[in-house]
Amino acid sequence: MATCEQVASITGGKVFCGDGFKAEDVNISGDRFAAAKGAGESVDAKGCLVIPGLVDIHFHGAAGGDISDGDEAGLHALAGYEASRGITAVCPATMTLSFDQLSAAMEVAREYEPACDESALVGINLEGPYISPSKVGAQNPEYVRNPDAEEFRKLQSMADGLIKLVDIAPEEPGSGAFIEEMKDEVRISIAHSCADYDTARDAFAKGAKHLTHLYNAMDPMHHRKPGPIPAAAERDDITAEIIADGVHIHPSMVRLAFNLFGDDRMILISDTLRAAGLEDGTYDLGGQDVTVRGPEARIANGALAGSVSDLLRCFTVAVKDMDIPLVSAVKAVTANPARAIKIDDERGHIKDGYVADAVILDEDTLELKQVILRGKAIL
Repeated sequence: MATCEQVASITGGKVFCGDGFKAEDVNISGDRFAAAKGAGESVDAKGCLVIPGLVDIHFHGAAGGDISDGDEAGLHALAGYEASRGITAVCPATMTLSFDQLSAAMEVAREYEPACDESALVGINLEGPYISPSKVGAQNPEYVRNPDAEEFRKLQSMADGLIKLVDIAPEEPGSGAFIEEMKDEVRISIAHSCADYDTARDAFAKGAKHLTHLYNAMDPMHHRKPGPIPAAAERDDITAEIIADGVHIHPSMVRLAFNLFGDDRMILISDTLRAAGLEDGTYDLGGQDVTVRGPEARIANGALAGSVSDLLRCFTVAVKDMDIPLVSAVKAVTANPARAIKIDDERGHIKDGYVADAVILDEDTLELKQVILRGKAIL
């Protein structure tokens, strides 16, 4: 376990203030940002950027753990790794599994309490099972099924309300009714779908608000068959998440997405597997073998199966290799994901009263220098 030391202030850095950076000190009292500093040591951030703790709303696991395992030790392992990389709040995603397997995952997540060096579990992303059998990707086709509000509510009850996102393929039977019934209870995302423009547009009109891993597992844009992406871009209430690991999406298409949606609606995600932070090899993902070589993870048929690049790495790639403006990228890993899952009243910003999660990065290289987690330095 890392050492956790109380911090009273972060001094000398350039602090992200929502639309840019300002040279100012940040005070901390206990586990919150505050107007006046409390007990603890000061952290010197000279030559560094100070940004809010990162929020990942779509990843499966890391350091050998995966939320779908329904294993307490695995949750602690992945949360410890995430925190060490500056991802201070996590909303891990389940796979397409049986009801019993999902139930076990919900119950373990509900009971999770982070150690001082582990990320807070602020939600669950139910990526499966309500997807298209024609767009399963690395999901298990055996457990694909149509949206079921009764089943969802049972899982939500087991999770004690932790499910913040649920993915559906809107072209499948029962999807429209599910969206209309559930839109005020959970954020609904189009995912693993063959939906055309009109179907997606109708889903958004009914209450869907999100697009899962933009470009992946959906029909591409075409000048006569536009698909779901323009349907989402045309509305100002839809958020879109994207994997900027340098493997899933060409840099020009990441830039295009930011131009289409604007930097207040784009969310960077990692979609990492349990292999993140581990060596190359073969790992399990929802009952399927995934082979990891370098930055790529693929199932037996060669399809990409998530990522092994954590969210901080994706953020760095987006800025350094894809020319996404720094301010836009910071928004996409902090305020935007926090707002999408409705935790932006206490996370995603460096403001008085907010949870004191902060990441200190070298101003030039964006190298991680220190993580402040709930008011304590853990690196």
